[in-house]
Amino acid sequence: MDFTHLPHGDVTLANVTVPACLIGQTGDLVRTDISITGGRIGPPQAIAVDMQGAMVFPAFVDMHTHLDKGHIWPRSPNPDGSFMGALTTVRADSSARWNAADLRARMGFSLRAAYAHGTRAIRTHLDSITPQDDISWPVFREMKAEWAGRITLQAACLIGCDKWTDDSGPFGHTADLVAATQGGVLGMVTYPMPDLRDRIRGFFAQAEARGLNADFHVDETMDASVETLRDIAELKIETGFSGRVVVGHCCSLSVQDEDRAMDTLDLVAKAGIDVVSLPMCNLYLQDRTPQGTIRTPRRRGITLVHEMRERGIRVSFASDNTRDPFYAYGDMDMLEVMREATRIGHLDHSRDDWTTSFLTDPAATCGFDAPSLEIGAPADLVIVRARNWTELFARPQSDRIVLRAGRQIDRTLPDYSELDDLMRT
Repeated sequence: MDFTHLPHGDVTLANVTVPACLIGQTGDLVRTDISITGGRIGPPQAIAVDMQGAMVFPAFVDMHTHLDKGHIWPRSPNPDGSFMGALTTVRADSSARWNAADLRARMGFSLRAAYAHGTRAIRTHLDSITPQDDISWPVFREMKAEWAGRITLQAACLIGCDKWTDDSGPFGHTADLVAATQGGVLGMVTYPMPDLRDRIRGFFAQAEARGLNADFHVDETMDASVETLRDIAELKIETGFSGRVVVGHCCSLSVQDEDRAMDTLDLVAKAGIDVVSLPMCNLYLQDRTPQGTIRTPRRRGITLVHEMRERGIRVSFASDNTRDPFYAYGDMDMLEVMREATRIGHLDHSRDDWTTSFLTDPAATCGFDAPSLEIGAPADLVIVRARNWTELFARPQSDRIVLRAGRQIDRTLPDYSELDDLMRT
């Protein structure tokens, strides 16, 4: 239940707490008033409600998700919690179960949860190895149209670099599907291969020819010798690729020699590449031991977010997987991502503007409209009872208020039982 009910119509939310960086000020948190008129942030209104210091954020941007995988855990759990266990389990489930009806139901479930939690824009990766691409992309287009005005959706295709082909092969068709979808992004997973650099060059050429941006899954491993991130950075510079490039995960940086890792980050900064960190999924998968072995994980996989920000690299955080073999938990809740990223990455006691990594930074990377608390911005807001960071991160804020166009929405979450028919094996 929402912690309070606001008046309908134009109102001033008096005595609220907001991150200073979101209203063009310096410092950490500030007290201010936010007024809503005609569904947008506007001048002060006659009706005012004392919010007693409640924190206010613009609605969130979740720029790295996997809506097509979501919620298959009950029928296809990861057998050992490992990355390979996840990969083989998802492949088996997708080949057997991912028809249009199955995808539509699970994707819609995740979107309803994200909307109720206060997210306004999402980029999802779609597994696109043929023939799955011809199933998933039409369904995504339907979902994009259905959710227009509530959640802005983008999609990136997802294939392993070993499955890449030039336009004469299957990936040429996939790239055309992406290009025919508004906001489509060309995506690929990179890992060591003898001809990887040639494949990345070909990938960039396909994206360039179609006017597409690029989104890579990169170095999701604790093997320090894996550094395909360097290949991507060097080849973006070499080819002069003009689109936006974002790389996700980059876990191996965390275990590499310090000088080598910093040199790679200098290349990433020079290439103008953005990064998205997925700390919840990385902690779940990385440094797992073989089934039957009892050992506490030592290496946790989060990439070097502080060092990236210090170099001017745009860094975002996102949900990644939801109740599937790659991550057994999650609920498309960006407040949970913010809370866990702060704890895992020690975002506290550093800089005052990490909030942008859940809002304006992912929006800029993806080309979404920028979330804002400035006059004239849509009154798409998330309001929590917490008055400061420790109160915010101490509790899940399950009684938050979500406003869309200034109106308080119904935040009832979908019930897992709705998916029971899809879980029977």
